[in-house]
Amino acid sequence: MTKNNRIPKPEWIRIKTVSGKSFNKTRDIVHSHKLNTICEEAMCPNKGECWHHGTATFLLLGEVCTRSCSFCAVQGGKPDNPDPDEPALVADSVDKMQLKHVVLTSVTRDDLDDGGAAHIAETVNQIKNINSQTTVEILIPDFRGDLDSLAKVMQADIAILNHNLETVPRLYPEVRPAAKYPRSLELLRRAGEIKPEISTKSGVMVGLGEEKDEMIQLMHDLREVGCSILTIGQYLRPSMKHFPVFEYIHPDVFDEYKVIGKEIGFKHVESAPFVRSSYNAWKHV
Repeated sequence: MTKNNRIPKPEWIRIKTVSGKSFNKTRDIVHSHKLNTICEEAMCPNKGECWHHGTATFLLLGEVCTRSCSFCAVQGGKPDNPDPDEPALVADSVDKMQLKHVVLTSVTRDDLDDGGAAHIAETVNQIKNINSQTTVEILIPDFRGDLDSLAKVMQADIAILNHNLETVPRLYPEVRPAAKYPRSLELLRRAGEIKPEISTKSGVMVGLGEEKDEMIQLMHDLREVGCSILTIGQYLRPSMKHFPVFEYIHPDVFDEYKVIGKEIGFKHVESAPFVRSSYNAWKHV
């Protein structure tokens, strides 16, 4: 099968619709503060479940990314200047939602000198100022490999540093042309060296044409740089303009990857078709 063929979704790829008072409360808080979430911008299949449980992953630095990865639903282009009020608005939302754990991510901002690192760190600080007991996970871009930018976010009071490899190195030219696999691994290594007491985490999509032995090697690569948390989920094509799905991976294979990951030494492995970077994130603290 070639990657250009359209293949039907199997029975295990069925997104459950969830609503209710808790869902509506989360939606209203997010929308009233005019905040972006990866739940909506990336068309996450778990939005209903997470919002029903009163959790959301906040997307910082706008809704336009300076890169255009072929897998991602987030809009690429020229973004606006960062909103200086965003850190306080996010912190207020976290307080109103009474979150014990919050995940912050951002678009990639190669147009900013520090890639938005100071803005991310300030958002963490604002959250912790309101409630010091709330734990914070940040999912960061690669900052073009700039270690000063990495140091800025590592100085904030975070519990988990997440940076996604997304796929195996062979597929980077087609899937993540502006990213570099070794650079992402080095970022995770340096994060662990700067603040050894935190956990580092990474996420991977499958179904893009990767081979099983490539996935196992990727797991070894992550463990070699000290990464202790891994998420693995099925790639779902956002639109016909995006990279096509090569294969829908059977749930049994996801289970196998979880076993292999635990044997290799990961502390936590979330592996299932609808798993995304922030899925069950509170369980990893």
